[in-house]
Amino acid sequence: MTRPSSEAEYLGSLIPASLAATPTSRRSLLKGAFAAGALLAAPPLLTACGDGGSGSGTGTVKFGSNQSDAVPKAAISDVIAAFKKANPDIDVAINTIDHNTFQENINNYLQGSPDDAFTWFSGYRMRFFAQKGLIGDLSDLWKDLPGYSDTIKKACTGDDGKQYLVPGMYYPWAMHYRKSVFADKGYDIPKTFDDLIALCAKMKKDGMEPIAFADKDGWPAMGTFDILNLRINGFEFHVNLMAGKEDWSGSKVKKVFEQWKRILPHHQPDSLGRTWQEAAKSLYQKQTGLYYLGTFVAQQFPKGAEQEDLDFFNFPEIDSTIGTDAIDAPVDGYMMARRPRNEAGAKKLLKFWASPEAHRVLATADASMISTNEKTDTSVYVPLQKRQMEFVTKAKSLAQFLDRDSRPDFASTVITPALQSFIKTPDDVDSILSKVEAQKKTIFTA
Repeated sequence: MTRPSSEAEYLGSLIPASLAATPTSRRSLLKGAFAAGALLAAPPLLTACGDGGSGSGTGTVKFGSNQSDAVPKAAISDVIAAFKKANPDIDVAINTIDHNTFQENINNYLQGSPDDAFTWFSGYRMRFFAQKGLIGDLSDLWKDLPGYSDTIKKACTGDDGKQYLVPGMYYPWAMHYRKSVFADKGYDIPKTFDDLIALCAKMKKDGMEPIAFADKDGWPAMGTFDILNLRINGFEFHVNLMAGKEDWSGSKVKKVFEQWKRILPHHQPDSLGRTWQEAAKSLYQKQTGLYYLGTFVAQQFPKGAEQEDLDFFNFPEIDSTIGTDAIDAPVDGYMMARRPRNEAGAKKLLKFWASPEAHRVLATADASMISTNEKTDTSVYVPLQKRQMEFVTKAKSLAQFLDRDSRPDFASTVITPALQSFIKTPDDVDSILSKVEAQKKTIFTA
C-alpha cells in the first residue's frame, strides 16, 4: 500500500477508472503524479448537466444524484416531481451518476463545474470538503428547518460552526435475515457472539452459506470492522480511533481482528469480486442466511410479501461490560455547490429536500430508510421502517460509518486496502496494522 503525501494529494486523487485498472496501479500512479503536489490534469467523470438558471430562483436547477439503483432513483424522481408541483416556475435537471463513480470522482466534480445541488453524506466526508471551501454554506436555510434534533444538526455542521448539508434519510446497520428461513429451520436470534458463530455452524450444516458478504466496492467491510470495534472496545474508543487518536497496531485493534478471524470462515467466499447488491440477492434467494449491512438491503427485495419477510437483529454482544447500545446509523443528505449558477433555486430545492413532505415521499417510495425529520408523517411507514425507528431510538450511541467518521484520505487510501488485505490473508494482521498505524501518523499530522 502507498499513501497520499497530503490532503491536497487526496483531493486530486480521484481519477477516471480508465487510468486505474487495478487498486495497486491506481495508488502507484497517484503517488508519482502528486509527488510535487500538482493537480492531475485528467477530465472528470462527473459533469454538470443543462443550462444555468436564474438568480431569482426560477429557471433550471441542476441536481446531481448518486442514487443510481432502481429503488432510490425512483424515489429521487418522486421528490423532484413533488417539488416541481409546488414550484412550477422552477425546472430540475437530474444528473444521475453511478453511486461509486460519484463518490470516487467527487473532487474533480467539485473543482470543475458541479451541479447546483447534489447528494452527499454527513460527518467527516462533509466537513472535509467544507474545510477546503468546495461546497456552499447553508446556514441561512437552517434558521428555518423545523423538526431536526441537535444531534442531526451537528452531523450537518462544519468545523467552523456553519451548516453545509441538509439531511435526508438515514438507516441503521444490522444483521438481516429472512423470517421464513428462521421459522423453517428453527433458528433463534443469537444473543452473544458465540451464539452467532454457533448459528453459522448450523446454517453451514444445513447447506447454506451463513453470512452474505461483498467488498468489491471497498466500503462494505468497513461496517463489519465498525461493529466489531464498537462491541469490543466501545463507542468512545471507536470515535477516537477514527480521529487518529488511538494506535491501530495496538492490542485493542488486534483483538477486533482476532474476533473477525473467528467468524470470517462463515462469510461468503470471494467477497472482493462481489457487489453488495449481488450479496443481497443471495439473501433474497435464500442461498445465504444472514447479511450484516445497512437496511438499504431491502432495496433488493420486491415490495410486498418478499420485503415483509425481511427482518433484522442487533449485532450480538461480545463483551458484557460494553454491551450492544452503539450502532452505525449514517445520515445521507444534500449539499450545494460553492458557486451555484442558480443559488436561489438550489436553496429552494434543498429546503424542500429537508421538509417533512419530501421525507414522507421518500419513505413511501423506499421502505429501506427512515426520516431524520421528527415532523415527518410516519403513518406511511411499513413494519420494516417501524422496526428501524425502534432500533435507532433505543441505541445510546450512533456512529456515522467508518468512511464518514474518519478522514476520507485515510479511509479510502489506507483502510480500504488494509481490510481487503486482511480478507485475503487474515493471518497477516500484525503486518497490516503496522502499516496502517505508520500511514495514520503521517496523514493525521499533515
